Amino acid sequence: MLQIVIPAFNEECRLPRTLRELRRHVATHRGVLGRVEVLVVDNASTDRTAEVAREADSAALPVRVIRCDRQGKGAAVRAGLLATDADLVCFMDADGATGLDAIENAWRRIVLGADVVIGSRGLAESDTEARHCRTRSAGAAAYRRLAGRLTPGIVDTQCGFKFFRGALVRAVVADLRTAGFSFDVELLVLLRAAGAQIEEMPVSWVDVPGSTFGPARHGAGAFAELARIAWRRRELVRPVPGRVAVVGVRSPMPLPGAAALSAGSWSNR
Repeated sequence: MLQIVIPAFNEECRLPRTLRELRRHVATHRGVLGRVEVLVVDNASTDRTAEVAREADSAALPVRVIRCDRQGKGAAVRAGLLATDADLVCFMDADGATGLDAIENAWRRIVLGADVVIGSRGLAESDTEARHCRTRSAGAAAYRRLAGRLTPGIVDTQCGFKFFRGALVRAVVADLRTAGFSFDVELLVLLRAAGAQIEEMPVSWVDVPGSTFGPARHGAGAFAELARIAWRRRELVRPVPGRVAVVGVRSPMPLPGAAALSAGSWSNR
């Protein structure tokens, strides 16, 4: 069984399309994936996010809604992952920015021995389409440099698609403290400290309009979170060497400008 966690804050407009496409995709690939359940984490939304998620529940694709009142995408993902009980789990963004073929690709890599598979827009084989903004691009580049010091060998920490062995990620995410945008970095630091074999794979990714992220409003908080993660990293067991596999060649093109800070659409209020 596979459980897919979708954190959502005020996503009543984009979430229905994502769930429809996911239901069609799962039906087409049922022979590979088997039973699939979606856990939508309503992160204190003020719109109909929870209602539209419940309306999408069906026998073909069960959808369960979990409430998380602690603000921030990291808090929502943590709550969703801890609510899972499947052998295989993943999380993806409510906007459906990452192509759904990533699900089968990651599933196969787990079967072949990986513990964690993360989508990467920074590999040459990835197909990305983004709206560019000079301010976001500059901030994203600085963020990637700092995040890279905490997760050496990983090209893109912030892609909103990650796939895990369930028991492993539940044990690790229980110790996750970062509630905001930088939670991905802390999660990867914790996984490496636990000796997890992490693989990075290329994905197709489209910047879906509707993001509420603003560099001036949210950027400083994301950098502050990195500083706290760096301090905490010193307390962790030294990661097992040679356990990160970057599957592919680093792309010569820059990552989508907003991606390193927003990791999709989110408002870190």
